[in-house]
Amino acid sequence: MTIENSTQAQPTRGGCPVRHSEGACPASALAAAFDPFEGPYQVDPAEALRWSRDQLPVFYSPKLGYWIVSRYDDIKSVFRDNVLYSPRNALEKITPATPEAMKVLASYGYAMNRTLVNEDEPAHMERRRVLLDHFLPENLEAKQEMVRRLTREKIDGFIDRGRVDLVEEMLYEVPLTIALHFLGVPEDEIERMRSFAVAHAVNTWGRPTPEQQVEVAHAVGRFWQYAGEVIEKMRADPDGEGWMHYTIRKNAEIPEIVTDSYVHSMMMAIIVAAHETTSLASTNMFKTLLTHRDAWEDVCADPSLIPNAVEECLRYAGSMVAWRRETTAAAQLGGVELPAGAKLLIVQASGNQDERHFEDGDRFDIYRDNAVEHLTFGYGSHQCLGKNIGRLEMRIFLEEMSRRLPHLRLAEQEFTYLPNTSFRGPNNLWVEWDPEHNPERADPALRRGGVHFPVGAPLRKEIARKVRVTAVRQEAGGVLGLTLEDVRGRPLPRWSAGAHGELCLGEYERKYSLCGRPDAPGYDVAILLEEQGRGGSRHLHEVVRPGTELKLRGPNNLFRLDESARGYVLVAGGIGITPILAMADRLKMLGRDYVIHYAGRSRASMAFLARLESDHGGRVRIYSKQEGARADLPAIVDSLAEGAQIYACGPARMIRALEDLCAELPGNTLHFEHFSAQGSGLDPEKESAFEVELMDSGLTVAVAADTTLLDAIRAVGIDLASDCCEGLCGSCEVTVLEGEIDHRDLVLTRAERAENRRMMACCSRAKSGGRIKLAL
Repeated sequence: MTIENSTQAQPTRGGCPVRHSEGACPASALAAAFDPFEGPYQVDPAEALRWSRDQLPVFYSPKLGYWIVSRYDDIKSVFRDNVLYSPRNALEKITPATPEAMKVLASYGYAMNRTLVNEDEPAHMERRRVLLDHFLPENLEAKQEMVRRLTREKIDGFIDRGRVDLVEEMLYEVPLTIALHFLGVPEDEIERMRSFAVAHAVNTWGRPTPEQQVEVAHAVGRFWQYAGEVIEKMRADPDGEGWMHYTIRKNAEIPEIVTDSYVHSMMMAIIVAAHETTSLASTNMFKTLLTHRDAWEDVCADPSLIPNAVEECLRYAGSMVAWRRETTAAAQLGGVELPAGAKLLIVQASGNQDERHFEDGDRFDIYRDNAVEHLTFGYGSHQCLGKNIGRLEMRIFLEEMSRRLPHLRLAEQEFTYLPNTSFRGPNNLWVEWDPEHNPERADPALRRGGVHFPVGAPLRKEIARKVRVTAVRQEAGGVLGLTLEDVRGRPLPRWSAGAHGELCLGEYERKYSLCGRPDAPGYDVAILLEEQGRGGSRHLHEVVRPGTELKLRGPNNLFRLDESARGYVLVAGGIGITPILAMADRLKMLGRDYVIHYAGRSRASMAFLARLESDHGGRVRIYSKQEGARADLPAIVDSLAEGAQIYACGPARMIRALEDLCAELPGNTLHFEHFSAQGSGLDPEKESAFEVELMDSGLTVAVAADTTLLDAIRAVGIDLASDCCEGLCGSCEVTVLEGEIDHRDLVLTRAERAENRRMMACCSRAKSGGRIKLAL
């Protein structure tokens, strides 16, 4: 019998594995008290780890014997490197098995081995590449009709009852039926499968008592035998349809890659993975939306919001709370030194609400335009293969229910959950409604309605909230100031210094930094009239009046202030003052040492002078070209105190000069943001087509002369974040493994471009049509 346990040395529970000076151990009082099986973590994992995100983002839990990782960037860096951070312990029993339970498992011949979830490279990618095709978006489109048909049949069965448990009536059975159909497994033992799934979850991620372990071991053993029986039936049907039939055929064709033990282990794991996570995520989705009534009503009124509402539900209340990894060598993570063999619990639920990545991260907001960057599906080469099946089902569940039962509401109830570290969703979800108010009683055609959503992640450009202009003013010559509020009077999301929003009016979409006071109820932006621009600023200057309704994306922050520096030099050129002003306000509130250098053509053209002088007084240095004053950038950089940082926004020549002056300083000294792109768009007549190998996915993608690398990558079903699509923000950065890059972004420094290790997929390309390799 093979039970997946690490052979690497581990710390004894109750003691930290790292030696520290007295009082410096990362197992603080809060860390020592952390228990993922009870208390706050079981109620709300993200809230339970708020203290960790703010104070101790990587800490050792003596009770669990694991290092807990709570911040978005740290979690993502673990997912990115599946060699240093091995997935080998992902399915290891988090509560060690008792001898009695081991004996029971042995009696069933239990021999669970590696699966796609917990195997190391190179075996993982070899198998993943072979078995990927069924999960590609174009191959999933045909599943939409079946999902909708099953969903409608379930709703038909309860629509006139007025009160049901959605889990029992629809959200368990439909995902399981879809999963079994996708796999090619017989669909006739729903209840048996449910008991197996619960046993597998408790066995792997729960903390059963010794008595419960024996009971669970019997269920897991029966599940193992059942999986073997199903495989033998499938082998007798060599032409059968479904992913497991395909896997069995590959086992016959390439047994050295798709091995016998792999097929049996994967059968057991995939039956649970293919439906349990979707069932729980769907239950969380309805609970979250019905709790946030404004969001539910918005979805009912506008079904186009559904794809992003699903992503925000996955971010805010996903079913995958945490995964596990193990270090293969000593590593540093979040400023903490980890020994080789350290076991990590990486809590995606916490990272998904990290305000260092998501503005106002603990707020549920279906208009959040970067919700798709959540970590619920994981990231990198181990990202969930079935993510698009889950999305497909959740969208159809939500579209059908919101169309046919818009008056649905949560019933009074006590929510219960299966105690474990990694999966989350209520056991039951009671909802109620008045059948007399069912819309289809007046309009039977509503039953046959429905909106089709393409398989895959939602497009950012389809996501925006409606805002209204409440005030218009001249901030300076050629600078229009606007104050915006939500059209329904709802609070707008909180934002941090350096954040921007994107205004959409007609055919124009333009990004502007938020520059009002953080405690103001609305958003303030300032728009420079660009005489040589593309027409967006002129249109806004000419058209916008108090009462004008616009659409707004964001806020997003790609120019974030590091609040741990020893001092700050803020440099602004022209309209670049807008993010700098917000940073100055924040630093003043924090009581930090800072100085502002603000240059412009003339005082008449320089926005916010009066506010700067009243709010920041002696910390402001003004340089008006009309008055003969120029910012002495070399002197400004020379006077920089040790540990201080420079934040700059302005014209390209100013940024280039600062790059030159800071070239020999520590890498985190200079932070900058351009306020305009320069020729990052495609001209197909001048471009060359090229090929890119996505090494983590085993795909080769052709990028045509009229297509960006970003669009080509997304077309093959790979989620890649993006924001500006102009090479300004850095959100679409990818790692380059091989090949020369034609860098066209305004994010990377000259040194970073010369290293040739990173590129921006929205605008940069292979040099001269060459072939490149990326870590995707």
